[in-house]
Amino acid sequence: MKHSITITWHGIALQLDLEGVLYWPEEQLLVAADLHLEKGSSYARSAGRLLPPYDSAQTVARLERLVAHYQPQCVVALGDSFHDRAGATRLDGEVADRIRRLSDRTDWIWIHGNHDPKPPKQLGGRGAVEIAIGPLVFRHDAHHERQGEGGEIIGHYHPVASVSTRGRSFRRRCFAIGRHRLLLPAFGAYAGGLNVREVAIRRLLDAEARLALLGRDRLHLFPIAAALPDATLPL
Repeated sequence: MKHSITITWHGIALQLDLEGVLYWPEEQLLVAADLHLEKGSSYARSAGRLLPPYDSAQTVARLERLVAHYQPQCVVALGDSFHDRAGATRLDGEVADRIRRLSDRTDWIWIHGNHDPKPPKQLGGRGAVEIAIGPLVFRHDAHHERQGEGGEIIGHYHPVASVSTRGRSFRRRCFAIGRHRLLLPAFGAYAGGLNVREVAIRRLLDAEARLALLGRDRLHLFPIAAALPDATLPL
C-alpha cells in the first residue's frame, strides 16, 4: 500500500505522507507541523485535566520512524513544537535524549510558533522565524498580505475535513493545498483540529484548493468544495 502521494506545487515535486508530514526529495527536507509536545502535562498543570502522559514519547517515536525512512538532511519543525513555553523543560529525560539524537544527525530547524516563540537550546538544532528555499517559504502562520508568486508552507491551523462519500462519512486530519498556500496537518498525538470550512482556513485558500485526507491506509484527495461543516456530517 502506498503511504504517500506526490504533488507538483510551484514546479516542485513534494511528497505528502500518510503520517501527516511533507518531504521534498530534491532538498532532502522533511517538514512536520505542530508537534505540541507536552500538551498532556500542560493540561494537567493549568486545567487540572489528567491526560495520559505519553503524548511526547508517541509523537517523537513517529518522527524517529519517518527520519529513519526518509533519511533527510534537514528537518523543519514548523512551529508550536511545544504546547507552552516551558514544555521543553518538562520533557522526560529519555525523550529529550531521543530528540537530541535526531537534531544531531540532521540540520534541525525549530520554526518559532505562537505557543513556543523561543526554540529550546538544550535540545539542539537552531531556531528561525521562517526559512526560504527557492520559491517556497516555510513559516508557522501565513502572511496575510502576500507578495510575489511563491508558495507558503505553514502549520498553525491544524486542518481537518469532514466528508461523505460512497455512503461513508468520516472526519480526518488533512493537508490543504491551495494555489499559494499549503497547510500541514498537526502532527502531535494530542493536537486538535479545525475544520477547513471555518473562516480562519477558508480565507487562506482559493476556491480550487484540494484536500489530502489522512485515511487508515492511504491519502484521499478531494476538492475543498466537498468538505462539509462538522454539524452537517451525515450520521
